[in-house]
Amino acid sequence: MPILPKEPDVYPPDLLERAGADEPCEATWWGLYTLARREKELMRRLRAMHVPFYCPLVPRRSRTPKGRICVSHVPLFASYVFLYGNHDDRRQALSTNCVARCLPVVDASQLIHDLRQIHQLIESGAPILPESRLHAGMRVRIRSGVLAGLEGVVIRRQGEERLLVSVSFLQRGASALLEDCQVERIDA
Repeated sequence: MPILPKEPDVYPPDLLERAGADEPCEATWWGLYTLARREKELMRRLRAMHVPFYCPLVPRRSRTPKGRICVSHVPLFASYVFLYGNHDDRRQALSTNCVARCLPVVDASQLIHDLRQIHQLIESGAPILPESRLHAGMRVRIRSGVLAGLEGVVIRRQGEERLLVSVSFLQRGASALLEDCQVERIDA
């Protein structure tokens, strides 16, 4: 069975830019925890129902038994899709039989900020690793390079300096290798 091409991970395409600005007050963010390996199916169904969502997808390279390299696009945060809508949109998502739990987002502005940073990190093309545990470290802002403007924490993994960008709502994040970047310390 061939690997499918990358599908849209955000609907509508400008969701992260317009979310929170001049939107109807009944729209809110929800964290949908999906059944195992059902994120893409949920995304297809939400797109067909015209329900706004975001699920960051990252490329994963693997080899077939014959040695051929395959690239598939997998969710950065397994089992999570972020929905932006009202209670009717949430009900429609629950009716797909792909959702195990629906978690309301308390701090929507923080979530939007975190998701925009994750989206920018993915769009930079830098190799990304999912990070399931967050560590304390120095907060920095990238001043130059493909990651310019991102804020995160510098961590050390396998002898490399990496920038950890987190999604506080999930207590998870993603990290990218810090190469050819100027960083400045952020005082919290």
